[in-house]
Amino acid sequence: MAIPIVAIVGRPNVGKSTLFNRIIGKRMSIVDDVPGVTRDRIYSEAEWAGKNFMLIDTGGLEPKTNNQILQQIKRQAELAISSASVIVFVTDMKSGVTSNDKEISNILQKSGKPVVLCVNKCDSVGEPPMELYEFYNLAQGDPYAVSSVHGYGVGDLLDNIISYFPDKNSQIKKEIEIKIAVVGRPNAGKSSLINKLTGEQRVIVSDVAGTTRDAIDTIVKHNGKNYVFIDTAGIRRKSKVLENIERYSVLRANMAINRADVCVVMIDAIEGFAEQDSKIAGYAHEQGKSSIIAINKWDLIEKDTNTMDEFSQKLKNNFGFMSYAPFIYISAKTGQRINKLYDMIDSVNEQNNRRISTGSLNDFLAYAIAMVQPPSDKGKRLKIYYITQASTKPPTFVMFVNNKDLFHFSYQRYLENKIRETFSLKGTPIRVIVRERGKES
Repeated sequence: MAIPIVAIVGRPNVGKSTLFNRIIGKRMSIVDDVPGVTRDRIYSEAEWAGKNFMLIDTGGLEPKTNNQILQQIKRQAELAISSASVIVFVTDMKSGVTSNDKEISNILQKSGKPVVLCVNKCDSVGEPPMELYEFYNLAQGDPYAVSSVHGYGVGDLLDNIISYFPDKNSQIKKEIEIKIAVVGRPNAGKSSLINKLTGEQRVIVSDVAGTTRDAIDTIVKHNGKNYVFIDTAGIRRKSKVLENIERYSVLRANMAINRADVCVVMIDAIEGFAEQDSKIAGYAHEQGKSSIIAINKWDLIEKDTNTMDEFSQKLKNNFGFMSYAPFIYISAKTGQRINKLYDMIDSVNEQNNRRISTGSLNDFLAYAIAMVQPPSDKGKRLKIYYITQASTKPPTFVMFVNNKDLFHFSYQRYLENKIRETFSLKGTPIRVIVRERGKES
């Protein structure tokens, strides 16, 4: 049984994103007084009274507009409506029923979906104001007085929403999934890649930098597996981040990396490598995420027999700190090599979760020490007693030694490289922790 989908719709600035954040219990959707802040569909799982559902926040609906971005926002909202099991129609008590509210109500009636009418910004406790009865004119049944800021009335609203759900919803089992954060500079093709993978206009694509502002979760099923792709706002240099909203977007992108299993770092083949690409990839590396470098727009590059090799060599130099990350040359527009991305995601995720037995590690250690003797200083030689794996994601190894000060960085790098080579740890960073025997740290 599919999990029920609840879509929150309404015109701009009625408090949809605030209600969304209130229901899921965290600040996931950006909230601001500027119209058009929420542009794509924002998804998150939610639960009420033991029933699970997927909640969608949508951009403000402007039924009649010639603005390109607003037209795409409208398209996103319409897609959310078409996929929803229940629709929450949010209106604003303070501004009353507007002509846009009536237009949206007509659209919802034509959808044939159950609609729950939410009258937001009823911020006072007690009996709802007389103005609430005006909303019966929308012909959507009883209006629910709610304050999404303070939480008043949200429980009653949710009780009504879940009354439309199937009885056996609580028995739904969650499938195993891999979370992939798609990150990179603005206009590298992140949203185009998501749309190509899903086969629909899942997120808004535009040449205007800053179009994507939230981190968007998109579930794609491939060969029986669930892949959750997180499209993120393009990360620009701090000096370029002027709007408060875009500051939030950079934070959301970093949060997306934090909760991802795999990071796909998108590089624009036309513009080539930039310092900001290194910073984005560096953050993923610091967080211990397995990573793939995806060079997009490869179809637009004039090529000869050496073009890919030369480009790869330049990128290896640029990404020297994460030489473990594999490259893939794609075109999000044409779909070139897109399907190969799934195999790479599976592979690097598996390596990030890899666990190696202590016996195998110590056999490796004896061999590595025999090949290259540990360093010494003033007659004292480093002794490495044994090695064990402490954790995964990323694979983290603890080495117990006689003296930490003798463990030179160059020798640690040698052992890290040998671990990676011996156990084929590709696509994932690894960590080495050095401890003196008999000490905790």
